[in-house]
Amino acid sequence: VHRQAPQREVRRETSNEQIPRVNEGAVEQLARIIEQFGFRNPAVLNKDKVIIEGHTRLLAVKKLGWETMPCIIATDLTPEQEQALRIADNKIAEIAEWDEDKLKVELSALQDAGFDLSLLAFGDDELDDLLGTPKSSFITALEGFWNGWASGRHDIMLIVCGSATSWIMNKLINNHGGLHNRLTRQIFLKPFTLEETELFLRRKHISLSAYELAVCYMVFGGIPYYLSLLDESLSLSQNIDILLFNRNGELHYEFNNLYAALFNNSQDYVKMVQALGNRRDGMTRKEIQTTCGFSSGGSLSTILENLEHCGFIRQYEMLSVGRKTTMYQLVDFFTLFYLHFLKGKSQNNVAYWQSIQGSSKFYAWAGLTFELLVLSHIEQVKLALGIQGVTSQEYAYRVQEEGNCKAQIDLLIDRKDNTVSVCEAKFTEESYAFNHEEELKLRNRLQAIRSCIAKHKSLQLVLITTFGIAGGNKRGVVNQEITLDKLIITPSERG
Repeated sequence: VHRQAPQREVRRETSNEQIPRVNEGAVEQLARIIEQFGFRNPAVLNKDKVIIEGHTRLLAVKKLGWETMPCIIATDLTPEQEQALRIADNKIAEIAEWDEDKLKVELSALQDAGFDLSLLAFGDDELDDLLGTPKSSFITALEGFWNGWASGRHDIMLIVCGSATSWIMNKLINNHGGLHNRLTRQIFLKPFTLEETELFLRRKHISLSAYELAVCYMVFGGIPYYLSLLDESLSLSQNIDILLFNRNGELHYEFNNLYAALFNNSQDYVKMVQALGNRRDGMTRKEIQTTCGFSSGGSLSTILENLEHCGFIRQYEMLSVGRKTTMYQLVDFFTLFYLHFLKGKSQNNVAYWQSIQGSSKFYAWAGLTFELLVLSHIEQVKLALGIQGVTSQEYAYRVQEEGNCKAQIDLLIDRKDNTVSVCEAKFTEESYAFNHEEELKLRNRLQAIRSCIAKHKSLQLVLITTFGIAGGNKRGVVNQEITLDKLIITPSERG
């Protein structure tokens, strides 16, 4: 006895934590397949809306940002039958074997028709073997070297590094041939924090105020190579003018060179980051696809995965009334600076950056970018709040009214101690003073957030500023304040 339920809301389906199969690696591939061919195989739920068959399908449609998926609800199974069916569903595919002769014919026909074979979940090396395509001589040699000799030794460690992200992702990290499952660990070289940036610059005999350090970070993003180009004899503004706005500056053409070096078909990556650069809070997967004109195939998934892997974008949850939406946001400081000040503009003023200091144009950029700086230092924010040991989840929050964004909070720290820290960031060159209108705006935002969080949780407003609140007047609405210097934590202050 079962009844058909053509479409059910994804956010209401419950995954089963007891599924004894690791399927994270299949989610991305299945998402690409569903995106290309549609959802052809309904998931099976029990009467409590818990997944029996289709856990990976649920994760895939969530990754795509879909709100519904086809489901069948089975009401006639005992708990033991549900458990058995769940295991059998995951095991049955392992029993079947390929008829390779017939498979080669099918694959060759698809290849001749120009079909994207990466959608079939075969690795590059598997396809090369089946289709008789010559392999990359380097990868073939590396596979032979490692599997035939080096892997049996205990005194050899192979470390692969480089900036060609597309090649490393496709040929090594996602290798399905002779190097499959040989990867021991991935090392992510993250940008410097504010603290590390300050220590690095001190080694170069460059001493910046906290304010100037923040500006430096919002331009160069804590990238050691960029920071190494700063001249200690010049001010920060002079360095920025010479490196970026001078046509002979070492970073004037960095944007195009960077993306061309990192990615194959770099024009598609540039198109995506330009689209994301126009939306401060990011875009959904569907919005990106529509705006950029990408096909529904796997190229969109690959671009998103590679950009996120390199730290250019982040994937996060946007909390709104009654739902969470997966968003993709551009978070690379240098890219954002380029798009805001350099793209498509010819600056004749060799002291352009110096000339706009303190202007409305400068603070329009700095205000939004300071929020991103705070997001990249959540660990330091939690330390300043004294909650570094408290488990938490971080979200953004949006209230919409008649289709328009009414309020936006970029950082909500949802804590396990039944408290939600609502973080507002303000970048000013003096102490921050907010008037009655600003106070009312903050109170309205808190009230809106209150309507969509659990009733048993308390709200605390945290104001993060450069130099604190003027006169210490919190106007009865701010619970805690964090100043910029608290985000620049030195080792002796870590405790």
